[in-house]
Amino acid sequence: MKVTEVRHAAGRYPVYVGQGLLAMTSIWQRHLDGRVLVVTDETVAERYLDPITGALEGERPWRKLVLPPGEAHKTVANWQRVIDALVEMRAQRDATVLALGGGVIGDLAGFAAACYMRGIRVVQMPTTLLAQVDAAVGGKTGVNHHDGKNLIGAFHQPEAVVADIDTLISLDERDYRAGLAEVVKYGAIRDERFFSWLESRADALKARMPDALIEAVHSSVGHKAEVVAADERESGERALLNFGHTFGHALETITGYQRYRHGEAVAIGMVIAARLSELLGRLRVGHSERLVHLLERLELPVTLPEDVDRERLLALMRLDKKNRADRIRLILLDAIGQAAIDTCPADDIREVLNRS
Repeated sequence: MKVTEVRHAAGRYPVYVGQGLLAMTSIWQRHLDGRVLVVTDETVAERYLDPITGALEGERPWRKLVLPPGEAHKTVANWQRVIDALVEMRAQRDATVLALGGGVIGDLAGFAAACYMRGIRVVQMPTTLLAQVDAAVGGKTGVNHHDGKNLIGAFHQPEAVVADIDTLISLDERDYRAGLAEVVKYGAIRDERFFSWLESRADALKARMPDALIEAVHSSVGHKAEVVAADERESGERALLNFGHTFGHALETITGYQRYRHGEAVAIGMVIAARLSELLGRLRVGHSERLVHLLERLELPVTLPEDVDRERLLALMRLDKKNRADRIRLILLDAIGQAAIDTCPADDIREVLNRS
C-alpha cells in the first residue's frame, strides 16, 4: 500500500492506494464519525456494497442509498435524494457520507456532504480509475445542469480517499480505458518522464497489471496533491488539470452524456488542445502526434465524430465556467510535460475543430 498526503487550507488527508483496501476495514473506519450514509450506484452495489455495510453493522448507525448509474444521473434531483436520506436518518453535523463508486457518485455525494448542515465529512471510496486518479482527490464536488457539466457545485475536501485497485480488475473495459486518459493528462501537462513511463508501460496498463496500476494511480495522485496544495480553489495552477476538459465537457453536453465516457471526451479534447497549441505556435509542429499515438495505444478516441455540430460545440465552450470576459480560456501545451493557461480567439478554435 502507498499513501499520499494531500494538504489543503483546512488541514490534510490521506489517499491510500493498494490492493484489498476495502477489506482492510481498520484503514477506512478510523475516518468515520457519527451516523454513516453509504451512497453508491446499482452497478457498484452488486459487487462491493455488502462487505462495506457488513463492516458497519454493529459499529455505528448507518443507512444506504443506491442510485442509478451514469453521468446522466448526476443531477439536482439525485442530490436532493442524498439530502433527504440524511434528514430521514437524523444525521447531525458529526455524520459521515461514504461515497462508494465512480466519479458521478463521488461528485454527487460529496456535494451533498458540502451542503448538509453547511458541511459534514465525506470519505471517498473510488471504484473507477477515473475517480481514483482525479475525481475523488481535491475536493471538487457538484452536479450537472442541462446546459453544462458541473455548473452547480462546491469545494469540499474529503476526510480520506481509499483507492483499492482490485475494483479496477472487474471494471468495464471501456470505463477502464476512459480512466487512462486522465493518467495520460498528468504526464502531458506536468511530467515528461511520467509520460515516457506511460509509453513504456502502455501494454502493462492495458492488461491491468497490479504493479503498473499502483504506480500509475499513486503517481497521478501525487501530481494532483501537489497542484491542490498550491491552488485549492482553482484560481491559478489548478486550472492546468482541465487540459482537454473545456472541449471534452462541451462534447459530453452536446451528446447528452450518452455517447462518451468522460475520459473518452477528455482524450479527444486533449488532442484538439494539443493541435491548437501547434496552430498558435506554442507547441512544436508534430509533437501533438506523440500524444495521439499514446492515446491510440490505450485504445482511446482521438477525433471528433462528423455528426457533431462544431458551431454548437463552440457555443457550449463559451459557457464553460473557466472562461474570462469574452475570450475562451484554455489549457495549452508548450511541450510534452509543460502546460500553460491562456485565452484564445474563437476563430482559431473553430479552425482546429473543423480539422478534427
